[in-house]
Amino acid sequence: MANGARIIVIAGLPGAGKSTLSRRLAQHVDVAAHVEADRLQDLIVSGAVHGDVNGISDEAARQIRLRLHHAVLLARSFREAGFTAIVDDIITGPRFDHLRDELGDTPFSFVMLLRDLEVMKESWRAIGSPFVDSFDWIDDEIRHHTPRVGLWLETTGRSEDETFAELVTRLDEARVQ
Repeated sequence: MANGARIIVIAGLPGAGKSTLSRRLAQHVDVAAHVEADRLQDLIVSGAVHGDVNGISDEAARQIRLRLHHAVLLARSFREAGFTAIVDDIITGPRFDHLRDELGDTPFSFVMLLRDLEVMKESWRAIGSPFVDSFDWIDDEIRHHTPRVGLWLETTGRSEDETFAELVTRLDEARVQ
């Protein structure tokens, strides 16, 4: 492993800016890979099951856990090859425990992007998302059932550039013990 290679996980609500900030951070770091969980789930071509406005079925939950498993496998592989691996995924409540289980004793950093739920709903309405009134439970999981470890960034009212600057400045605070 090259000196300084690490695993950074960026989490938040759908549309919170996880992928955008993860890609920017990967471009900012000298040697880095962006592991986008949504793209891993898209690898399931036949039999894919996603959550819908009614929630997440057992099969969808199994596939989401599989997505996390593969994201961590890739991240660890990149890290061992000397790359900083930046994973973006929705990590809430018990999924944080799954992340820890998957990483084992591998050190990592965790960043949670927080945005006011009503502001997020305005964004979802603007893109015509059918999930506008279905993601309240995810926000609740983040705010009340996800361990307050790493770096939690309030992004409401901040531009992408402002959020990125704060992320880079405070990234050392994201390390999980």
